[in-house]
Amino acid sequence: MEKIKVKELDQVVVRFAGDSGDGMQLTGSIFSNISAIIGNEISTFPDYPAEIRAPQGTVGGVSGFQVHIGSGKVYTPGDDADVLVAMNPAALKVNAKHVKKGGVIIFDQDSFEKNDLVKAGFVSDDPFAEMSVSETISLVPAQLTTLTQKSLEGFPLDNKAILRSKNMFALGLICWLFNRPMEQAVHFLGNKFRKKPSVLEANVKVLTDGFNYGYNLHLSVPTYTIEKSDDVPHGKYTSISGNTATAYGFIAAAEKAGLELFLGSYPITPATDIMHELALRRDLGAKVVQCEDEIAGVTTTIGAAFAGCLAVTNTSGPGLALKSEGINLAVMAELPIVIVDVMRSGPSTGMPTKTEQTDLLQALYGRNGESPLVVMAPGTPDDCFHYAYMASKIALEYMTPVILLTDAFLGNGTSLWKLPKLAEMPEIKPNYVQPGMEGCKVTFRNEETKVRYWAIPGTPGFEHRNGGLEKDYEKGSISTDGENHQKMVDTRAQKVENVAAVIPELTVFGAEDADLLVIGWGGTRGHLMSAVSEMNEKGKKVALAHFNYINPLPKNTAEVISKYKKVVVCELNNGQFATFLRSKVPGVNFLQHNKVQGQPFTMAELVEHFELILK
Repeated sequence: MEKIKVKELDQVVVRFAGDSGDGMQLTGSIFSNISAIIGNEISTFPDYPAEIRAPQGTVGGVSGFQVHIGSGKVYTPGDDADVLVAMNPAALKVNAKHVKKGGVIIFDQDSFEKNDLVKAGFVSDDPFAEMSVSETISLVPAQLTTLTQKSLEGFPLDNKAILRSKNMFALGLICWLFNRPMEQAVHFLGNKFRKKPSVLEANVKVLTDGFNYGYNLHLSVPTYTIEKSDDVPHGKYTSISGNTATAYGFIAAAEKAGLELFLGSYPITPATDIMHELALRRDLGAKVVQCEDEIAGVTTTIGAAFAGCLAVTNTSGPGLALKSEGINLAVMAELPIVIVDVMRSGPSTGMPTKTEQTDLLQALYGRNGESPLVVMAPGTPDDCFHYAYMASKIALEYMTPVILLTDAFLGNGTSLWKLPKLAEMPEIKPNYVQPGMEGCKVTFRNEETKVRYWAIPGTPGFEHRNGGLEKDYEKGSISTDGENHQKMVDTRAQKVENVAAVIPELTVFGAEDADLLVIGWGGTRGHLMSAVSEMNEKGKKVALAHFNYINPLPKNTAEVISKYKKVVVCELNNGQFATFLRSKVPGVNFLQHNKVQGQPFTMAELVEHFELILK
């Protein structure tokens, strides 16, 4: 038997693509989780249509999952794929242009009949020639449908159920190709289908047969290994999505603060998974209410905060708009709530499964009156844990609403996550009333931070007044006095500005004496860091200042930005953060690079734009 060639790689990008019902998200998730567990760095990008089920075999129904695996630090899911698994011609048509020269396309030969090609919009019998697929790309046909049917002969499953398992044959094949341990894949399937033993048995059988198919035939391509990352510090790791990390961050914050965790929520793509995850964590004390609408979601949250809970509500852009009046009430009542906005393409329903950063100005200013609050944005899926925790800490210690801006790219995507130790996380000390403040003194503030002391209703000796009307600064009673209103407006604004004293200062990544400073915020961090790193490797002096704290900005923001001759702000909108920075850092010519296509940046387009600026 010919010896199998094994090729060692530093990194690889794999894309799974097929119909929405082909299980590409599950296949990609299991493959990326296996890679994370054996010590690889990962970054993933699930990309799927908004329709529940588009016409089968059409380009509108193509669902994809891309994973970037590396032995070193991985910042993005990658631009183009080294390996594409195409379950039908439509998947090929959408994704072939994203396969690198010298790459591999594995396709289900059974799904490339004449009728399949027509449904995908091909006009010839040779889709690869029609797509001008590079001759350097290796084409690996495999009869995934037929092989799956043969694998499950004798199983008590109908043909429809059998065909749903062909994604596991593909997964087994890819596990062989990249020398992934089968026992880990079987473990994940056991968790997924533990209540359906017959389905579990069928999937394990097909998975194993897919692995053996590749092993026995060798498929005219070498197998690959990606060594464990040397950049990973010692500890326990797993793969985690941004939405799950966000949920865990709130659980950790509630535990650290000694408070009950409450989530008032209404289902909305792509934020619903936060509600799902917390609903499963009743064992950890999480209380979840699925409300009748977005308004009820925020008002139940306000009630929970009034009662003394760590109170959270989650949504996406349309829901943030509906919650605005409730958020205003929380600003006026100075109650600590956290609002998670998992941003998506808009306006209105827009493209609900696609990603953008277009809610920033809504988060900053989308309320009536002078209504400031804290706005934060994590940069990676695993970052969502830390910033959900810090959003809770700031809300509870500064008695203010906090908006946490994630996005569909972060919420659905996954990355390697080191399990934290709760004992090592920052303390959370809510600003409770103290003995000696009884009576009307409940309205007293910490004069240094301007934070109102928190009197939980029912605390002996404290008469509680609260509501949406303006209050007297000293007494807490309703006031319509103009000068008092000015003082209260200024006080609430100053309280938010004072948060700058406890957040990290802005740091710069890349060349210290850069000719160009790149600015980004939130979920663009990985793509921008990769692009800046490539520019530095080419000898170009480029640096990156990436923001996670938006309002207030880090206190050294103006000092850092003013050092650079050329500054470009890159964001997935038409210039919202650039507009905000112009109001905060006058005298700087902020260039812009914007994209509003429902997709993240690619490293190639960023590098091309930075080179043009430097010319």
